[in-house]
Amino acid sequence: MTALDLTIPSQLMTALAPDITLMVGAMALLLWAAWGRESIQRQRAVGVASMILCGIVAAMVVYFMREGGAVGPGPIAMDRFRWTADLLLLLATFATIALAMDYNARERITSAESHVLVLLATSGMMVLVSARDLIIVFLGIEIMSVAVYVLAGLNRRSGRAAEGALKYFLLGAFSTCFLLYGIALVYGATGSTNLTTIAERVGGTGPVSPLLLIGMALLVVGFGFKIAAVPFHMWAPDVYEGAPTPITAYMAAAVKAAAFASFLRVWMEAFPEVFVQWHYGVWWLAAVTMVAGNLIALAQKNIKRMLAYSSIAHAGYILVAVLARGNLGSSAFLFYLFAYTLATFGAFAVVIVLSGRGDRYLKIKDYAGLWTVRPWLAGSMAVFMLALLGFPIFGGIGFFAKWYMLQAALDSITPLTNLSIILVLTSVVSAGYYLYVVMVMFMKPVSRPDSEPQPAGRLTQWVIAAAAVLILAFGIFPDPVVRLTRSSVIVPIDR
Repeated sequence: MTALDLTIPSQLMTALAPDITLMVGAMALLLWAAWGRESIQRQRAVGVASMILCGIVAAMVVYFMREGGAVGPGPIAMDRFRWTADLLLLLATFATIALAMDYNARERITSAESHVLVLLATSGMMVLVSARDLIIVFLGIEIMSVAVYVLAGLNRRSGRAAEGALKYFLLGAFSTCFLLYGIALVYGATGSTNLTTIAERVGGTGPVSPLLLIGMALLVVGFGFKIAAVPFHMWAPDVYEGAPTPITAYMAAAVKAAAFASFLRVWMEAFPEVFVQWHYGVWWLAAVTMVAGNLIALAQKNIKRMLAYSSIAHAGYILVAVLARGNLGSSAFLFYLFAYTLATFGAFAVVIVLSGRGDRYLKIKDYAGLWTVRPWLAGSMAVFMLALLGFPIFGGIGFFAKWYMLQAALDSITPLTNLSIILVLTSVVSAGYYLYVVMVMFMKPVSRPDSEPQPAGRLTQWVIAAAAVLILAFGIFPDPVVRLTRSSVIVPIDR
């Protein structure tokens, strides 16, 4: 494929073809969903069509990736980092819709539009990870966030869902203000919102403008809310607990991945020359997030709140890749996100099965004796917990994710030795709550009043089985993922 000139509208549309296809397809499905009475059959039919659309868009992304198209300076990137992140987001979307089809049927949620909202949120994420302009970053975040606000309150019969959705909306709007002010101040300091142009104008030998520093700090706050980094994490536990469980998995994996991918691109392409100015701020953000996330997770009795704080702790681990920068940082970042996405969806799929109708069983003690009544489910959950912990062999690809993250931190241009020590120590702390779940499943007697959980839906079974098999298989043969992530680094435009 020849290089595209993004100043020509038709070529800009070509660069955005997968994103636009997903948006147009989602709008067509929205019309279909709204055309007729709500029913379980209709939501399943729209769900199947949504999964087919995901497959079509994924095929387009693979085509662009194989063709290796390039673009000049402009608002959109066409590097392999974008395409690999897109595939990860589409994988998460596919799994979310699969889980939601079974979950909605069980909870009598008949609105087929829920699947379309997931597609629309994903289209915003795809715009976000491709953005090389702060205005496009803002547009992507808003397209994603508006859909996710609605999804968080999808269960209209649940008070917890309504409370969580309102909190998410209010704090999300609040964080958007920080992001917008940050963009405005960066524009005021550099005269541009394009990442390449910003990098050119902050790369001089003169002192760094205070206006730019304040703008960067506000951007960190805006992104910090989206990735749920401490101290901007307050919304996450309540929203994760109240939202329908498939949406919780989607928020913990896909929303976080998209926000992180954009954060990494903005920092690597726009602000590499002022690394000294932002290094310590992000360093402390990563350290505090790892420590607070893990320590608070230890005290949780509710499995969804425990996984929420676990996801906060993982945000701290992933911030290490932002600090590591360079090719090592980019590849470790993508590898970690892939492993984290598999383990997160697998764990939440098990939560869906065990929570029962009305999400009655969300306490960790409700998992007692699972090994004796559902051994394969207990074994799968153990794999997901060990993968999130980064345990060797039985944690599969989760171990290599932590390993490559540490390698990137220690081999970066400015070695992150102290942060690596904190990462290892907090990972040891996380064993306290991951292994506690395993211990309860395998070593405690059954405590549920209905001693055996209801059978899982067929699609939920597939998600659990696929996640467990991929985690273990790539734990033995990680080379394909390593090759993909090492060839998918961020490549800034030559200045």
